Amino acid sequence: MSHRIEMEGGGVFDVSAGEDTLLRGALRAGIGFPHDCSVGGCGNCRFDLVSGEMETLWPEAPGLTERDRRRGKRLACQSRPLGDCVIKVRPADEYRPVVPPVLRSARLTAKTAITPEMSEFVFAAEGPATFAPGQYGLLRPPSVAGVRAYSMSNLPNEAGEWRFVVRRVPGGRGSNALFDDVAIGDEIPLDAPYGHAHFREEVTRDVVLIAGGSGVGPIVSIARAALAAEPRRRVIVFEGARSRADLGFEKLMGADFAGVDAHVPVLSAEAEKSDWAGARGFVHTEVEARLADRREDCEFYFAGPPPMIEALQDLLIMRWTVPVGRIHYDRFF
Repeated sequence: MSHRIEMEGGGVFDVSAGEDTLLRGALRAGIGFPHDCSVGGCGNCRFDLVSGEMETLWPEAPGLTERDRRRGKRLACQSRPLGDCVIKVRPADEYRPVVPPVLRSARLTAKTAITPEMSEFVFAAEGPATFAPGQYGLLRPPSVAGVRAYSMSNLPNEAGEWRFVVRRVPGGRGSNALFDDVAIGDEIPLDAPYGHAHFREEVTRDVVLIAGGSGVGPIVSIARAALAAEPRRRVIVFEGARSRADLGFEKLMGADFAGVDAHVPVLSAEAEKSDWAGARGFVHTEVEARLADRREDCEFYFAGPPPMIEALQDLLIMRWTVPVGRIHYDRFF
């Protein structure tokens, strides 16, 4: 059973009753519904309900301001249709999914520690793992309300293998449930792929990749794709971390690391008396120092915590005026 959703101004799609949110149903139908994080944080999937009834899954989702709520705005990622509805939203081709997302069951086959706080989780699912390098999936850990978004760290493959780098967040129910409650052999729901910050194979400029924390996962995926692409791109990686123990890019890349043209680790909290001779401070500052004279030759991809994303937006868009079409990131909160 499904519900018919009509968009004011044209366009109709169906949403599976009792299963999908409005956003997931739209993307499965190939609709370019505006979105970023898919989990209620960014607010980019706001829409107006013209008629019909919707269930709100997370009333306190931070993606809506109090002003939004007073105006009756809703988040498509947190809205589940209870019947046929008419909505007001402006779709855009840039949000049309490159691969329609599919809900599947995924079995945990391995878990490997990358840093003291991060591990790579490996899942197996039926059918090929079809996605664009840099995209993310939605995992539903047991005993946790809602889904959690994690980017794939591997490449698309026919074997159905999905890899995710997860950082254990103090007090984070989703990440702690994955670490503590999911054992090898357990199955959990995986809905994928989502996201716009995927590798653009048709672009041949130098690839600049900037990672912070568990944002290293999609950066590894894009780096591998860029190294395998024809023609070969120059790949430059900036990795921000607190200390040497928190760096994960080289370990995740394995033998592929040798193909990277430059890897610049930047540490923000390494002990002053340590023998670290590399860059210190914030990763966006090092990007500015090293690439100011050659930014016109680069395509930028980045993933990490909100302060890093905001600093890079300010650098690339406001100060360097890099065209937005050459800047790729997904917002997570």
